[in-house]
Amino acid sequence: MADSEHTHDTHPASHGDDHGHSHDHGHHHHEESWISKYIFSQDHKMISKQFLVTAIIMGVIAVTLSVLFRLQLGWSGQSFGITNFLLGDRWAKDGIINADAYLAMVTIHGTIMVFFVLTGGLSGTFANLLIPLQCGARDMASGFLNMLSYYAFFISSVIMVSSLFVENGAASGGWTIYPPLSALPDAIPGSGMGMTLWLVSMVFFIASALLAGLNYIVTIINLRTKGMKMMRLPLSIWALFLTAILGVLSFPVLVSCAVLLLMDRSFGTAFYLSDIYIANEALDVTGGSPLLFQHLFWFLGHPEVYIVLLPALGIASEVIATNARKPIFGYKAMVGSILAIALLSFIVWGHHMYVTGMNPFLGSVFVFTTLLIAIPSAVKGFNYITTLYKGNIRFTPAMMFCIGLVSTFVTGGLTGIILADSALDVNVHDTYFVVAHFHIVMGMSAIFGMLAGVYHWYPKMYGRMMNTKLGYAHFWVTFVCAFGVFFPMHFVGMAGSPRRYYAYSEFPFLQWVEDLQPIISIFAIVGALAQLLFLFNFFYSIWYGQVAPQNPWGSNTLEWTTPVKMGHGNWDGPIPEVHRWAYDYSNPEHEEDFVPQNVPLKPGEHGH
Repeated sequence: MADSEHTHDTHPASHGDDHGHSHDHGHHHHEESWISKYIFSQDHKMISKQFLVTAIIMGVIAVTLSVLFRLQLGWSGQSFGITNFLLGDRWAKDGIINADAYLAMVTIHGTIMVFFVLTGGLSGTFANLLIPLQCGARDMASGFLNMLSYYAFFISSVIMVSSLFVENGAASGGWTIYPPLSALPDAIPGSGMGMTLWLVSMVFFIASALLAGLNYIVTIINLRTKGMKMMRLPLSIWALFLTAILGVLSFPVLVSCAVLLLMDRSFGTAFYLSDIYIANEALDVTGGSPLLFQHLFWFLGHPEVYIVLLPALGIASEVIATNARKPIFGYKAMVGSILAIALLSFIVWGHHMYVTGMNPFLGSVFVFTTLLIAIPSAVKGFNYITTLYKGNIRFTPAMMFCIGLVSTFVTGGLTGIILADSALDVNVHDTYFVVAHFHIVMGMSAIFGMLAGVYHWYPKMYGRMMNTKLGYAHFWVTFVCAFGVFFPMHFVGMAGSPRRYYAYSEFPFLQWVEDLQPIISIFAIVGALAQLLFLFNFFYSIWYGQVAPQNPWGSNTLEWTTPVKMGHGNWDGPIPEVHRWAYDYSNPEHEEDFVPQNVPLKPGEHGH
């Protein structure tokens, strides 16, 4: 054993082992206080739970806002007691939401879901949980930076939620906060203090994303255990690795974008403003361009789509292979597709801007690059389907959500081809068609991946199992309601309904699609209520769920070699050595239908 530990330390990919062992010993020789264990924890497993619970709370707020504005869209002008109860007379007099409150709710709903749930919640939870455990490390490269990244995220969340309570209301420019509306504090009520808080919150959020991303990258490169070559990493780690790189390269651009907007708002600069008139008075600002904002915003905004999607796709790879009892189909192609998506995501941002007067030739370049990114995306879709084909499938709740993810990813991707074409996009740009597209391909796919991850790794996080029957009920109602909400929206958009409008009764040409709005709203409300099943299942199971075995799913990756109740340091003894890839399922050379990565190769056995 001494010899094996000695060779372990000389391995170039295990520089963190000494660091890890000292971490381990340091945390087993003294009792942690409640505050150091639960509040200011530097243990990656606790930080992942902090990210998850914070994201769940933010998700509840965002879904509640969506239900409130769907009431307005479904039954415009009707009075609802719940809206008056939640929003008060200022924003919902006589139970009817006013236009300013509607715009603020749409804005904060989008912001919370894109950044706080699907970026911070998804990456923060699963990168923190899985990277050290699946790479074979005692903890992250820097536990302190990890703690700081969570607290920056927490402060950002608090500021964003508090903006809902300022006197003139929260930011109201849509989650993309395009100037000049967002750059002029006097433009509308939601351009005041609420918008300033939105920008400050985003600066904290980006600081969190950068701290976390650097930590993830260093951990994956430097702290892999002996034998864990890059091409033996689970696809979940590959996805999180590229996600972190995308974040580190693209989020700084959003910082510059937000800081320039703060300067335009508060210090009289004109980066985004020119030739502005308010109440027939010309403002003393010239020379800026609101299109500069769009370029900076979407240079982050499109990699952001894949920052949201890639972790969910990585989770799906892991869960589908485990529950199909088959090796993942085309491992190298899957790694290649992740790399291709990451690279191409930086050269497609212009497809958000086809209607800005862009040079048609430049538009055609963005059409080409956008259609190109469909190829690696299709590789992932085909490989999921081929992994499922003839598999010995176990339909766990996590597996159901992953199959749902494949469905939403393919469905939403097909409408993306329409939006990628500049000639076709002009007709449906900024309509409900776009809302339907990105909610299915980005929103639902990422949420399904996140929920699959929670159901799958819950035994590793809390040492207990979630209730399977409640999981099935949660999946089916959520899946049906998701398509019930977003499928009809495509037709509403093709009829010409612009997004973010408070009411459509003024437009006679839209009367024939008005009948769809109540149907969409009913599906949205039922789908929101279905999440109560998940919330009950999640929090009840922490204390009363069935105690989990060490490896409940018969999975191959290293996290299932740790004890059910892990200390800070993950493994009680030495870190396991890796001898094979992560997808040795149904290997005919072994009696069991799974072979964990730390099982040595038999004489004559071919390893990956």
